[in-house]
Amino acid sequence: MKYLSRLFANNRAWAESITRHDPEFFSRLAAIQTPEYLWIGCSDSRVSANQITGLLPGEVFVHRNVGNIVAADDLNCGSVIQFAVDILKIRHIIVCGHYGCGGVRAALRGECLGLVDKWLANIWEIRDRHAELLSPLASDEDRWKLLCELNVIEQVRNVGLTPAVRDAWSRGQELYIHGWIYGLRDGFLRDLEITVRRPEELDSVYTQALTRLAP
Repeated sequence: MKYLSRLFANNRAWAESITRHDPEFFSRLAAIQTPEYLWIGCSDSRVSANQITGLLPGEVFVHRNVGNIVAADDLNCGSVIQFAVDILKIRHIIVCGHYGCGGVRAALRGECLGLVDKWLANIWEIRDRHAELLSPLASDEDRWKLLCELNVIEQVRNVGLTPAVRDAWSRGQELYIHGWIYGLRDGFLRDLEITVRRPEELDSVYTQALTRLAP
């Protein structure tokens, strides 16, 4: 093995450890995929959905991108949501951001980083939309933290507006959308208290979540 031998060694040790504790684990895993959760999170290397929730492979379907953004014109994210909802019949969609997000910080500061700037324009819009909440704060650190939270709230609303989710609700499929945020400094998840269960709740739950963040 010429390259990255340590990773292959780690993989072998992990697979052997799993098999020792549960000889049928990989047979069950290969047979069918039945996750209950779709996780939409940030690509940040420090935020691993399975690890921080204590879920095993096969228990969470995952989509990640820079800044945990759900954009209306993103075919990738839209396809993941549609597959999760229509084919896998997941019951919970979790949008999880994290404090200390570099993408959010770049948007807050209006930094130019290259190709990713076009993608982060989605967060620039959130920054501008909620300027009245952000500008009174005393420090960039506080504004950064709040914008991470605002971004999650906005993406929950975006999920609720996707065709796949609207269609699922219209046919009576049980489907919840949640907004969480993860703390890099302590490892804890926090519920931003924005959970939507049906289309008629979307605007009111969104407004209530924003109100809780107001000073």
